[in-house]
Amino acid sequence: MYKPVKKIALILILIILLPVVFFSLYEISSVNENERLIEETFSNQMNAILFSVNQYTEDMVSGWAGRINSGMMEKALKPEGFRAAIEKVQKENPISIIFTAEDISLKNFTLLGNSEKIKDPEKLKSGLKKLLGDNAEKIKRLYTYKRGGYTKIETLPGLKGYFTGLMVFIPDGESAPVAGIGINAEDFVRQKMGPKLQEISKGQFLIAVYKGENAPVYSTDAVSNNEAMQKRPLWLLPEYSLGIALKGATISDLASARRQMILILVISVNILLIAGIWLVFRNIRKEIRLAQIKSDFVSNVSHELRTPLALISMFSETLEMGRVKTEEKKKEYYSIISQEAGRLSRIVNKILSFSQIEAGRKKYTFKESDINTVVGDVFNTYRYHMTSGGFSFSFEPEEDLPEAMLDCEAVSQAVINLIDNAAKYSTDKKTVKVATGKDEDYVFVEVSDQGIGIPAEDQERIFEKFFRVSTGDVHNVKGTGLGLTLVKHIMEAHKGKVTLNSRMGHGSTFRLSFPVKDLRRAI
Repeated sequence: MYKPVKKIALILILIILLPVVFFSLYEISSVNENERLIEETFSNQMNAILFSVNQYTEDMVSGWAGRINSGMMEKALKPEGFRAAIEKVQKENPISIIFTAEDISLKNFTLLGNSEKIKDPEKLKSGLKKLLGDNAEKIKRLYTYKRGGYTKIETLPGLKGYFTGLMVFIPDGESAPVAGIGINAEDFVRQKMGPKLQEISKGQFLIAVYKGENAPVYSTDAVSNNEAMQKRPLWLLPEYSLGIALKGATISDLASARRQMILILVISVNILLIAGIWLVFRNIRKEIRLAQIKSDFVSNVSHELRTPLALISMFSETLEMGRVKTEEKKKEYYSIISQEAGRLSRIVNKILSFSQIEAGRKKYTFKESDINTVVGDVFNTYRYHMTSGGFSFSFEPEEDLPEAMLDCEAVSQAVINLIDNAAKYSTDKKTVKVATGKDEDYVFVEVSDQGIGIPAEDQERIFEKFFRVSTGDVHNVKGTGLGLTLVKHIMEAHKGKVTLNSRMGHGSTFRLSFPVKDLRRAI
């Protein structure tokens, strides 16, 4: 077992640990990178932020256009729904007007949304007609984009008294080849862009929106006159620009902070990787140990099955061939066959129960039951077997015990496993006692023996699957290593507990405690 573990440890060191060490040394030696590269990196990052804000703005307006477009496509089917949808778009956003027209001459001009609030619609129509006519080339390009399958939004100047920016697009279909959304640009910046800018800045960047060279229309924090900012125009609002700067830090500060960060990261990664390697190694070692335990389990089970099968085969053949002449001898042979068949059945049932537990298919049927009755039935069944094996076997029930919610078959199996273990690990003092009683909110079953006992260091592990104590006389006692695992699972299913009191050379006492308070709610 130890040789494969050493090989795995060496492989982990060669494949993972050594490359990590070399990489760490390389990173530590290169932490003093050029400040110009850092400045360039941060400059690129700020440009990326500006780009993302512009993209966010365009996506937002495209969303408005998409909702208007979708409503127009369904207008014939749901006119009231279309009207409500358009009004909702206008109400939720800083939109002054929404209109559609057949062309830039504003033929079949239609105001959508809250058009009743617009003063002098004719003046608005006249102003829009001039605005679209002055920008006819831009409108034509929109048609070109549309034929290519792309709905582009073009921003035109404002119209005094109505809006400060007009966003024009070509919707789908033939009924309205031109559509426009008039907005109040400053309201748009404050209401729609402001929250996004605050989210992006996170106290690390100062982001502001300017109109021309004037003071900022909006900023995430106070802006000084000499603030050095990288600026980029807003795609949908050409008269406005977006500026960004780092807050409270110079490039030198950033370089120093970066060096410290790299060192901390390298050290942290090394610690994590070493911890990960140790966990992997420990798990592999555990799996190898489990594989060895499983191998021992197969060997033990094979022996456990072979012995009763051999005895059953031998005595049945003897009886079949008529070699036994006396009735007394026949009765003895029949008794041995019956005992070994029962032993074989218990082994198989134990393995099947464990298989059901591992597969998550083990089911329990609980009902109010008397613990004395359940244990008494087990005692009566085992009494002949134990006494014929030379054991002093007794049952001491406490009277007037309250009933508990039990799966009688599972509890019987747990008690049988404890009695089997008591018999297996008893040497000269063949005494096994079964008792019941009550302790606070529990009724319990105790199985005591005066056998070899269990070492203190193994008492926590004896309930693990396949685990068998590897000291004393246990080497000479065959078993599956599943009995106590099943006992523990049965007690967990009953919301109960199993406890052990054992001393080497003085025997062991197992107690199974079943709750009797609020049982129907607990199970």
